[in-house]
Amino acid sequence: MSSDAPAPALRDRLRGAKPPHPDLPALVADESPDDPRSLVVDWLIDAVDAGVAQPQAMVLSTVDTGGGAAARVVLLKDVDDAFWFASSSLSPKGRQIGADPRVALTFFWSERGRQIRVVGRAVAGPRAASEADFTSRHPDSRAGAIAVPQSTVVDDPEEARRSLAAARERIAADDDFVPDDWTAYRVEPSSIEFWQATSGRDQVRLRYDRDGDGWTRASLWP
Repeated sequence: MSSDAPAPALRDRLRGAKPPHPDLPALVADESPDDPRSLVVDWLIDAVDAGVAQPQAMVLSTVDTGGGAAARVVLLKDVDDAFWFASSSLSPKGRQIGADPRVALTFFWSERGRQIRVVGRAVAGPRAASEADFTSRHPDSRAGAIAVPQSTVVDDPEEARRSLAAARERIAADDDFVPDDWTAYRVEPSSIEFWQATSGRDQVRLRYDRDGDGWTRASLWP
């Protein structure tokens, strides 16, 4: 039986979407560490322990060659004094970083009501780091990275399949092969902001800004 009642508008559906879990962790600004990168690591470990799916997934935002914004999801590889990810320097994001190293990273874990925003510069890490990253990947991932240039339009699917098969053979024949364009990038942060939802409608925001060799902290109004 059909109903004559109009379907809820998208705006209403979005307003009624499931909120974060009521049992959320806290962010106490006065108890935060001096170095924000240690808090990033703590939040990542918390997300892993809480069972968040792929907590290392982050949005990488770059500036394209026309001055516009571009964004995509990549995987964080590590955090030390910088944030690490890897890609081909010939990919769109690699070319954009080569022309303008300013980038932003965004993590969002709805299950924990948490977001981290990072602003900084992306630079290529040591060649050894790029080689170690590439050879640690699954052979199929490595083959896909060298078969066809990333983001290439596939006009002939059969030709693409042949290129992938040839790439798999090359990887199988030389497990140490690393393409020259594969790059481990490190994002050197100049600003890191933490956002924590609460069980109500309040939010806690804490931003760190680079100040010489240290950091300054500021609580932000939600």
